[in-house]
Amino acid sequence: MAKVTIDGSTLTVNVEGLDKLWSFKSRFDIPLADVEGATAGVSPAIWEGWRSPGVHIPGVLAAGTFHKDGERIFWDVHDPAHAVVIELDHEHYKRLIVEVEDPEATVALIQGALNPD
Repeated sequence: MAKVTIDGSTLTVNVEGLDKLWSFKSRFDIPLADVEGATAGVSPAIWEGWRSPGVHIPGVLAAGTFHKDGERIFWDVHDPAHAVVIELDHEHYKRLIVEVEDPEATVALIQGALNPD
């Protein structure tokens, strides 16, 4: 599971617990200017591509760096129903797909920071 926060103009994703070990990552600090948007939920069918490094146990866990169609995608998901997809531009990863406690609240937080009006 991960915790997503926003402080000023930076979106931070903290990978929690043993997921740090499985994913080989513990934290991302992304400028909001490089965040294109966020959506809740993913299809388990998206768990495709090759991983390097990370762990993939189909239907159980996807954690780490995955490569698909020339894109680098970070996964930290046990339950796709609690996943949030954060789309990025000009970053090492094209998207971060992380499991959070409350996907709708996390998407609202991100979208609210991107569109403060």
